[in-house]
Amino acid sequence: MNIGVLALQGAFREHRLMLEKCGVGAPEIRRPEELDAVAGLIIPGGESTTIGKLMVEWGLMEKVKSRAAEGMAVYGTCAGMILLAREIADSDQPRLGLMDARVRRNAFGRQRESFEADLHVKELGAGPVKAIFIRAPYIEAAGPDVSVMAAVGEHIVIARQGKLLASAFHPELTEDDRLHRYFIAMASGQA
Repeated sequence: MNIGVLALQGAFREHRLMLEKCGVGAPEIRRPEELDAVAGLIIPGGESTTIGKLMVEWGLMEKVKSRAAEGMAVYGTCAGMILLAREIADSDQPRLGLMDARVRRNAFGRQRESFEADLHVKELGAGPVKAIFIRAPYIEAAGPDVSVMAAVGEHIVIARQGKLLASAFHPELTEDDRLHRYFIAMASGQA
């Protein structure tokens, strides 16, 4: 099975290496037609405005939407979470709008307010998930079909809606591959 990694900007290399560690193909996606060969797509952290503009410019926005409608799983981390959301607080930037959620950009603060936290995510089994938050967003409101998997205080930082997964942090920057394995299982219909 192949899980593509959107490779326009941001931490795509780290996601690709994590997926390969999990035993799946991880092609870098830059053109719309490359999406036809993958069961899932990871949209990495980076700069959400830049990634969104490049997706529009390179014809990827509509193709990702149509593939998601056909059942392709999509996982957005940090900037990817922003791009997945139906609404972005105080922003009209390009987005996929697939997840029924309102996201706030840089919600925990600027670069110097970046932090790490241990999260308890029952879907991933025993032991905390080390989460690295870098200029991170959070979900401030979610629709009834969105399942909250973890929060920091009252701020949602991992959520799932059908075959959509979003996290506000960077799992690819740790050694813990459980979120990637969970997404692979989602893409294959096993989670």
